[in-house]
Amino acid sequence: MTLRNDTNTALFSGALSAALLLGALAFQYLGGLAPCEMCIWQRWPHGASILLGLGGGLLVASGVLPQNLSRMLAVLAIIALAISGAIGVFHAGVEWKLWPGPTACTGIGYVPGAEGPFQVVRCDEAQWRLLGISLAGYNAIISLAAAAFALSFLSRAKPERARETVMRTNEH
Repeated sequence: MTLRNDTNTALFSGALSAALLLGALAFQYLGGLAPCEMCIWQRWPHGASILLGLGGGLLVASGVLPQNLSRMLAVLAIIALAISGAIGVFHAGVEWKLWPGPTACTGIGYVPGAEGPFQVVRCDEAQWRLLGISLAGYNAIISLAAAAFALSFLSRAKPERARETVMRTNEH
């Protein structure tokens, strides 16, 4: 069975989100870097992209879902990937002090009934950088670049119905 380009695009988007999310979890659980609130925000769209792109793409590829859903799944997975990248841009801007971040993760927190204020994981201080770029920055770069690549790949692929119509027209 040959997979359609839109199915491959959905699978690519979901797989890339899975790799990025696994990387974030590795930094958290193996590297000891606790995520801030905005780090968690970036993970939700990756989860959606995994579910829609990888999960949906595999269901289409296995024949459980009809082929005509693959383009919609690919577009939704790309949108989720781009949303995570956009949140990453915002988060990196907060880390670089280009704009203010949410007050919930840029200072001292208070929980009623707790023994007093406690230090939250700050969104405006990068815990780790490589070549001057934080994890939020890398998420932004990789997610937005992959979303643009996937969108360009998807836009070059004609919808399957149009391809079938052209082939039938050429046969007559």
